[in-house]
Amino acid sequence: MKTKRICNNGHTYFKSSDCPTCPDCAGLEKPSEGMLSLLAAPARRALIRANITSEVELSKYSKNEILSMHGIGPSCIPKLEKALQEKGLKFKKSV
Repeated sequence: MKTKRICNNGHTYFKSSDCPTCPDCAGLEKPSEGMLSLLAAPARRALIRANITSEVELSKYSKNEILSMHGIGPSCIPKLEKALQEKGLKFKKSV
């Protein structure tokens, strides 16, 4: 069952989960270019929480390390791999 909520910026929205994120605010925070622009809001927030905001920073992690983050799903990996390849980088090798 969805509940009506109002964010700190005054947007009214309905959510069925405990997630406090306002969809309107999340859309405004989406970058227009770069690696983070390719991702859905939960994945973008997961990388930002881990201070991964560039391809160079991303290349310091293995695919498994990225997948273990809350908000990152398997569909993100091909997008991130492509972003890395465009910069001549790769994920760190798993041990």
